Amino acid sequence: MLELPKSKVAAVQAAPIFLNPAATVDKACALIAEAASNGAKLVAFPEVFVAGYPYWNWLMTPIEGGAWFERLCRSAITVPGPEVDRLCAAAREHDCVVVIGINERDPRSVATIYNTNLIIGANGTLLGKHRKLVPTWAEKLSWAGGDGSSLKVYDTAVGPLGTLACGENTNTLARFALLSEGELVHVANYIALPVAPASYDMAAAIRIRATAHSFEGKLFTIVACSTVSEEIIEAMSAERPANRALLERKNSAFSGVIDPAGNVIGDPLIDDEGIVYAEIDLSACIQPKQMHDIIGAYNRFDIFDLRVDRRARASASFRDEPEALEAEPVKPQA
Repeated sequence: MLELPKSKVAAVQAAPIFLNPAATVDKACALIAEAASNGAKLVAFPEVFVAGYPYWNWLMTPIEGGAWFERLCRSAITVPGPEVDRLCAAAREHDCVVVIGINERDPRSVATIYNTNLIIGANGTLLGKHRKLVPTWAEKLSWAGGDGSSLKVYDTAVGPLGTLACGENTNTLARFALLSEGELVHVANYIALPVAPASYDMAAAIRIRATAHSFEGKLFTIVACSTVSEEIIEAMSAERPANRALLERKNSAFSGVIDPAGNVIGDPLIDDEGIVYAEIDLSACIQPKQMHDIIGAYNRFDIFDLRVDRRARASASFRDEPEALEAEPVKPQA
């Protein structure tokens, strides 16, 4: 008999303590405790919540932003590491699944950083991490791209869960890969981006992408977006006062929960800090798939063939032991 879970989920819309991982983890642990006290079994945090987004890439030249990039590298965390241990302990203490974005420093390169989502189980186990496959636009000045090894769906207490960061939720094939692994709960996390082109309504764009994935995949999408704090605005406008008006632009953040029909459930947040709560019942994913099951009956796999390379990549492979020489065949005696 097929049994699918019902859960209360929480999407955090908040700003980090800018480039301060220890203080931001303190804030994250407090928010996990608050959400769990209100019954949440999944707490989703924004993109690179620990501990901040490189807004300078959009507001300065690469040379001007160099010192900020160094600060980002110094504040990036490693996986595993003490900050991750604290987040895992909070998930275990409060019995809830946690998905949270971090700046992850490569353990071998002090200047290679990944935009990474951690997936932590309700028992405090680090189930996995997803590195953003393609940094978006100006983000390429700060982050390296991840490989296919992190494009996975995880079995969690709230159901089969996958995650993509920000612009990746526009990547149709990445989304389809997660759906093909049985994803029923999708965490899409974002940063508020008020410095986007004037015609671009970031809050609306986030909602459109979340609605598309939920409707196409017949699943629940939990959207968690950051906010732009006064601390961030002051840091980015101290030497360029005109940046303040850009960073204060409204309709730059949307957090909410989308059901399998594409409807927003619960009370979404626009721009303001807070926590969005909603009840999700994965049984609601069944009947809509009778109409459009794009990983099943509503597809033509004799026509379409998606292959996903999930091999992990590294900058080099090392062989420390000499290769054994093949023994020459023994010739028979005359």
